[in-house]
Amino acid sequence: MPALVTAVFGLVVVGYAAAAHRLDRWHVTAPMVFTAVGTVIGIRFWDGTDTAIVHGIAEITLALVLFHDAAQVRPRQIRSEAGPCARLLLIGLPLTIALGVAAGMLLLPGTDIWLVLLLAAALAPTDAGLGAPTVLNPVVPVRIRRILNVESGLNDGLATPIVLFAIAAAAGAGHGPAGVGGAVGAALIELAGGVLAGVLIGGGCGRLLAWADRQARLATELLTVATVAIPVAAYYGSIAGHANGFVAAFVAGTAFAAAFTRPTARRPVVAPDAADEPLRLTEWVSTALGYAVWALFGVIGVAQLFLGLSWAGVVFAVLSLTVLRMLPVAIALLGSRFAARTTVFLGWFGPRGLASVIFALIAVEELAMTPELRTILGAITLTVLLSVVLHGMTAAPWAQRYGDWALRRRPPEELRASAAPSGGRAAPHARPRGGD
Repeated sequence: MPALVTAVFGLVVVGYAAAAHRLDRWHVTAPMVFTAVGTVIGIRFWDGTDTAIVHGIAEITLALVLFHDAAQVRPRQIRSEAGPCARLLLIGLPLTIALGVAAGMLLLPGTDIWLVLLLAAALAPTDAGLGAPTVLNPVVPVRIRRILNVESGLNDGLATPIVLFAIAAAAGAGHGPAGVGGAVGAALIELAGGVLAGVLIGGGCGRLLAWADRQARLATELLTVATVAIPVAAYYGSIAGHANGFVAAFVAGTAFAAAFTRPTARRPVVAPDAADEPLRLTEWVSTALGYAVWALFGVIGVAQLFLGLSWAGVVFAVLSLTVLRMLPVAIALLGSRFAARTTVFLGWFGPRGLASVIFALIAVEELAMTPELRTILGAITLTVLLSVVLHGMTAAPWAQRYGDWALRRRPPEELRASAAPSGGRAAPHARPRGGD
């Protein structure tokens, strides 16, 4: 039966590609499609086995996503957004996690603190892919689109160590304080090893490719293939050295972006921007694997949702998409001179997506399934499911409405010059509405 299911998934990918533009007019996104397909498969075929396969797909997908998101954020392209992005990442993200922990402790009394931290941290990262029309619609001020893109590109990498720390501590909680202390200590050592591996592999490979490119322009196909191999080497090399592979992949992306430059322009074969050209294959592979992860989310998440759903989980999901996101954003942007409408816009378009799903899949594999964990996973699943629907349906019309307001009012802070963001993993097919 797995062979048949895999074949069906392949046909759905082809069908979605053929119908993508028509579906986009109806505000139907790829996560909606593949989650729905996965849910049907899960209800009909899933028997709870083959979690190792699920874990493997989730791991390599997250490694590629972390690398790509970090590598596409180039400091020289975001100087004008450094302030707002730093506010969102260094103030807004920690506040979101802290408020999430507080809300989780109130709504889920008696739940292990490490599982509450897992819940809060897993739902902190945002995913620009669920709001592609927002990031890509040219009627939205370029600066606002860039801020959303950069925040989404970096906050999953910043949240990853916290999620993995919480999973390690939760796994050791059954062995008492000594078990928690040992698990936390081992996790910190692994995190440090991941940082070191990421710097060495990402920076070293970036410098090597830059040197080779200066000697003789590298063919596009060779450059993109070599680049997609870097996160694979960083992740699995770190695992072999008992370090944290996800941190290594994220740091490798940052180190690669700093080390690899193409100072002279040429006509690229794949990408319109030579700076982004090496990342195109990484983007495409992570997009394809992302479809698989969304299907798996439907299979083992949405199809089993009611097994772990509780009233507290429903309340937390609603809070996560509103207060726990929008209040920290408002606090972080105090004094930024953005209009109140912009703060609300940035606060709402913080969809929970691929990273949250993968964190939940990893928790399923790493932790024993208990009623507490099932409740946590139910809250994560419902939050992401609501985000898939609500942000997918509101992205295009609300982006258009906000863009029309910006054109009428001409707010000076929002309209400051900025480099236009790329689509990233958002929606390679998207043709946003709005004027140029």
